[in-house]
Amino acid sequence: MGRLSLPDEAPRGLSSPVTAQVIKIMARVQVTLFKLTGGHVGGSWRVGAGFRKPVPTLLLEHRGRKSGRLFTTPLLYLEDGHALVVAASQGGLPNNPQWYHNLAAHPDTRVHLKGRRPLAVHAREATSGERAVLWPRLVELYADFAKYAAWTEREIPVVLLTPRPDGS
Repeated sequence: MGRLSLPDEAPRGLSSPVTAQVIKIMARVQVTLFKLTGGHVGGSWRVGAGFRKPVPTLLLEHRGRKSGRLFTTPLLYLEDGHALVVAASQGGLPNNPQWYHNLAAHPDTRVHLKGRRPLAVHAREATSGERAVLWPRLVELYADFAKYAAWTEREIPVVLLTPRPDGS
């Protein structure tokens, strides 16, 4: 393990309530800074494998499937043609993130990209064939995704966010 790399095994504290709360606070700060600066601050991920090779970040809006509340979550993304590709990695934790379940219930949403107006998108999980092509590209984009996959027994879902033709 190098100085700026993740350990080979999941850190024990990753699933602690304190760590979860710290991550939520950091995400809120990132969302606020991203929105205030049009993504000039908070539009790149520079942690872990992103330290030397920053990764583009988008803001994903998603409606709570139970609460109906609107949430905004920063996510790393890959461009694939017109689609934006995100991984429901949750840092290698055993369960998929809440945003993944919320998108399954409400797939029509919006994303915010650096320097652009919000974009209306439709979310869908990649087919197994699409995932086979996209997952290695996601790992190339952000090498820590490989560690997250090794830390969990679940297959990390890959989600495509495609622009909606009506723009709404």
